[in-house]
Amino acid sequence: MHGSGAPSAWVARWSHLVPPGGTVLDVACGAGRHMRWFAGRGHAVTGVDRAPEAVAAASHFGQVLQADIEAGPWPFAGRQFDAVIVIHYLWRARLPDIVAAVAPGGVLLYETFAAGNETVGKPSRPDFLLQPGELLSASAGLRVVGYEDGFLPDPDRFVQRIAAVRVAGASPRHLLGVPSASH
Repeated sequence: MHGSGAPSAWVARWSHLVPPGGTVLDVACGAGRHMRWFAGRGHAVTGVDRAPEAVAAASHFGQVLQADIEAGPWPFAGRQFDAVIVIHYLWRARLPDIVAAVAPGGVLLYETFAAGNETVGKPSRPDFLLQPGELLSASAGLRVVGYEDGFLPDPDRFVQRIAAVRVAGASPRHLLGVPSASH
């Protein structure tokens, strides 16, 4: 099932940016691998997916809403979270809602397929592939602390990914790596 197994390396790398005990929204959560990751770190997690089997699997890790966010309304209108996680999902019409769901001081961790992926496998339709800089443009109201756009081997894929925060305060400090136990 989509979304089982270990968390994305991108999420693991940047999850230290989520405020301690903060709320996390996992968009298109699948079986809940990122919900499990954040729940295990003491975060209140919420997921959304349209597949009933995904909702059933992910509900072991937190609150999960079954909703088709492509055909229906955004179910989190007016709500914000300390982290919004999106992995391997793209529906351009929802990008403004996803970014708006990041609370002040919160973080967006987003990774999905990018143009070029059609040369190595699926997805291959342009509807499901980010164009160069598209994730940067969609996150224009946030402060980007990490961004990559390129090819990853094993399995071969082209991705675009971003870690971006909604600044809350005058002098934000965002560690660019996972802090050691001594920090």
